[in-house]
Amino acid sequence: QVQLVESGGGSAQPGGSLTLACTASGNIFSVYDMGWYRQTSGNQRDMVAVITDTGGTEYADSVRGRFTISRDNAKNTMTLQMNSLKPEDTGVFYCRADVNVITGYGARQVSRFWGQGTQVTVSS
Repeated sequence: QVQLVESGGGSAQPGGSLTLACTASGNIFSVYDMGWYRQTSGNQRDMVAVITDTGGTEYADSVRGRFTISRDNAKNTMTLQMNSLKPEDTGVFYCRADVNVITGYGARQVSRFWGQGTQVTVSS
């Protein structure tokens, strides 16, 4: 139905920058909220940043002022610009999107989708 593909993870030194991107594709009528989540240990994913379809944003206290989330509604893409990276930013970053999916016979259904995750490592 819908696939979320992430890119841009990798390694950086403290104080460095990385940019993550997420693209949604498939039977999409529209995309509502999108967001980035970080998983460190266990299965818990913590919210990093969220952006609404109208551009409203919310950030975790730990990244506010350092990370910037943005999106291009025409391309169903979302970006997370990460600056002034810290070792505690390390983790697997997952893209999430709430999508109004076109189902059979022209019907629509809102469902939540996740990307496959991309590793971000910050160390010296």
